[in-house]
Amino acid sequence: MSWSNSYIGIPFEAFGRAQTGCDCYGLAVLIYARELGMQLTSYVGDYVSCDERRELDGLFSSAIEVGPWRKVEGKALAFDIALFRRGVTAAHCGVVISDGVMLHVQGEDQVKVESYRTGPWKLRLLGHYRHVERLRKSNG
Repeated sequence: MSWSNSYIGIPFEAFGRAQTGCDCYGLAVLIYARELGMQLTSYVGDYVSCDERRELDGLFSSAIEVGPWRKVEGKALAFDIALFRRGVTAAHCGVVISDGVMLHVQGEDQVKVESYRTGPWKLRLLGHYRHVERLRKSNG
């Protein structure tokens, strides 16, 4: 059984950061805590709603520019973050299970496994990002 199976079916909940409900970034927070023992910044209270794409874009952009995330070229690894644009902004993320396959949640849906190399996510992919702590561990 893959580590990802225990997250499938978690309902969408705006600002959720728990097994009972989460938004796209909340899913990453939950997975990193449970699977990797890493506490990501929650950002709860830093945006009004999951529909506020400009606010989410600002959070994602600042986390990448000055925060703990670094863009990864080449093949994505499990637990990398796949970042997607919605419209013109970076406003959605998924957690990579394997290169081209992610766990994610959006809208009023639930967490599911989906390919991002085909279908609607293919043209929206902005890149893969790895947390600096994971980069250090893989390099040292």
